[in-house]
Amino acid sequence: MTIKLVTSTVLPTPFAEFRLHGFLADNGKEHVALTLGDITTSEPVLARVHSECLTGDALFSLRCDCGPQLESAMRKIADLGRGCILYLRQEGRGIGLINKIRAYAEQDKGLDTVEANEILGFLPDMREYDIAAKMFEQLGVQQIRLLTNNPRKLKALTDVGVNILERVQHRVKTTAHSHRYLATKAAKMGHME
Repeated sequence: MTIKLVTSTVLPTPFAEFRLHGFLADNGKEHVALTLGDITTSEPVLARVHSECLTGDALFSLRCDCGPQLESAMRKIADLGRGCILYLRQEGRGIGLINKIRAYAEQDKGLDTVEANEILGFLPDMREYDIAAKMFEQLGVQQIRLLTNNPRKLKALTDVGVNILERVQHRVKTTAHSHRYLATKAAKMGHME
């Protein structure tokens, strides 16, 4: 798959004035990156590779920790004055928005997130990270310090050539609604502290 940087602009936020970069993949999917400061030097860049979560990022769902993770990454990068967030359009761990809502309905019946995806015929996590490597390359990022607790993401990004110098712990506060979700990620998907 190929992806191309199409346009960039200023994005003022409550945390900092980021640069917003729009990418278009050859499958028609649009992805974005937020950058702050000069990320093209050889100094490692604090970075987050964040997969789209409409319910958590935009609708403030408490079922997951996605929205708080995105906000925390923006704050950490703003505080540092330099960094990059890739926002990949891979809703619902790659199953899409409607299927994610179906998975939520299965969770309402008592299944965990992994079981819900599987009963719908999906793998627990279907996200791909090859486009992230291409986005980092086009942005001029040489090496990163990755904000993540997900060992699969760490390995997948390394496997596609992203130079990760350090994993930076990225935990946010657990709520009564997100406790089971986070426990499932740790127990069944190996998420780290």
